[in-house]
Amino acid sequence: MSKRESIARYNLIIKKLRKYPASFAVISDYLALESELQEYNFNVSKRTFQRDLEDIRSLYNIDIQFDHSRKVYFIDFDEQTDANERILEAFDTFNALNLSDRLSNNIHFEKRRPQGTENLYGLLHAIKNQLQIKFTYQKFWEDELTKRNAEPYALKEFKNRWYLLANDLKDDQVKSFALDRLTDLDITKRKFQFPNDFNINDHYKYCFGIISPNGHKPQEVILSFSPFQGKYIKSLPLHESQQIMIDNEKELRVKMTLFITHDFFMELLSYGENLKVIKPKSLINGLKSTFENALKLYG
Repeated sequence: MSKRESIARYNLIIKKLRKYPASFAVISDYLALESELQEYNFNVSKRTFQRDLEDIRSLYNIDIQFDHSRKVYFIDFDEQTDANERILEAFDTFNALNLSDRLSNNIHFEKRRPQGTENLYGLLHAIKNQLQIKFTYQKFWEDELTKRNAEPYALKEFKNRWYLLANDLKDDQVKSFALDRLTDLDITKRKFQFPNDFNINDHYKYCFGIISPNGHKPQEVILSFSPFQGKYIKSLPLHESQQIMIDNEKELRVKMTLFITHDFFMELLSYGENLKVIKPKSLINGLKSTFENALKLYG
């Protein structure tokens, strides 16, 4: 049996169990049908199937368990509830990319620079083992490259970009570094002590995006969206503290508590006429000033 057949069979097993739990007999029938459709041999014994489950756990970090009371297999994500959807998203993307050579005219990829994900594994290793790192970094607004020595604390994703949260040893400040601007990563053997009072969830609790707290206190923000835009805001909240105040045919009004950072300000600008800020006054004035300056460009 080829490795290609084995990988394809793993994918079929995951695909089947994502929909609903199934017995070995049901899974076997499904694999037999796919064998006929795809002209491969996906048929396996129960012993080989058990080895498949171990391989799936090792390759994809997807844990398939057996429910003895119902006599069915199911995907168990209880141990990592925060990561389950992302794992399955990655699995879907993996399968799509595998088909891209046959469907080159049917898949259109976004034209963008690499995201720096080649350093994810190394950075996670450094974080887990509390090892200082060295790297070269280029800010978006600067042409000059700088050498950094840092203590890596965590990784964070925002708008399809990955960021490293680390203590920059140059000034002992916790900063975020975009992985797509980070090169020449060197994981040293020098250990560091992780601060006991640091927690990434607490650090970003009142933040929108990647910009860390700016020293001010979080503020209550009240926003009024058009009904149509409101549908998107309900399905994908701007912030975890978002609460609905009004939801009718005239508006969706929500409130949240967070730091008003540049990331958040730019996000609000993107909604244009579909958003009216109710509170706070400082945010209203900032948006008004920006829109007035924009109008002057066309005056």
